Amino acid sequence: MVRVTFISADGARLEVDAAEGTRLLEVGQGAGMPLEGTCEGQMACSTCHVVVAPDWFAKLKPASADEEDMLDLAAGVTRTSRLSCQIALTPALDGIEVHIPGESRDMQLR
Repeated sequence: MVRVTFISADGARLEVDAAEGTRLLEVGQGAGMPLEGTCEGQMACSTCHVVVAPDWFAKLKPASADEEDMLDLAAGVTRTSRLSCQIALTPALDGIEVHIPGESRDMQLR
């Protein structure tokens, strides 16, 4: 199991355990986090945008060019922003903390 701590926009913390290999998007949705994931993990939207705590960001595999392009469309992007659909949980990520942005933007609804 991999422990994930979600921090909501209002600062509330929620710790959940998830199976190795599970995508962070699915874990967040299962925990009731407001991660829409409109495109169901196909990297065609940015509604699963999260901000990874700086200490954990370097432990992630680098974002692909396609993910970077989608992040350019997300609201409230920071240096440690990622799409949660692109983060598969591994033992090295046990304890990861991610912040849920206060707003999201679904570019498919333009």
